[in-house]
Amino acid sequence: MIGQLQSVVIDCPDPLALATFYAELLGLSIAEEDSEDDWVVLGGPRGRHPRVAFQQAPDLRPPDWPDPERPQQFHLDVRVDDVDAAEQRVLTLGARRLPGGGDGFRVYADPAGHPFCLVFE
Repeated sequence: MIGQLQSVVIDCPDPLALATFYAELLGLSIAEEDSEDDWVVLGGPRGRHPRVAFQQAPDLRPPDWPDPERPQQFHLDVRVDDVDAAEQRVLTLGARRLPGGGDGFRVYADPAGHPFCLVFE
């Protein structure tokens, strides 16, 4: 092992808004927030657990799934017990359903346009 994952960092226009969306989706709390609102971190203390961070990128050109001209760049798989209930909750939080999906997963975009999947058995 060379190192340990500290954070997954997601570029977005509004870090606090997107962090709030993922805090609700993943059951995490805000661990750090800078005074300029251009960096917000979800999860535990630095170095103790992997965290999800959001940094301001005002000129972000969001992905447009499944358009190869604007690829997804990254995505999170979120395991859920009841996909229908989870779908209603993420849609209420500002996500939107995207084309695609298959046996065991559905594809969505977060409020900033980043794809993520709800994964289920």
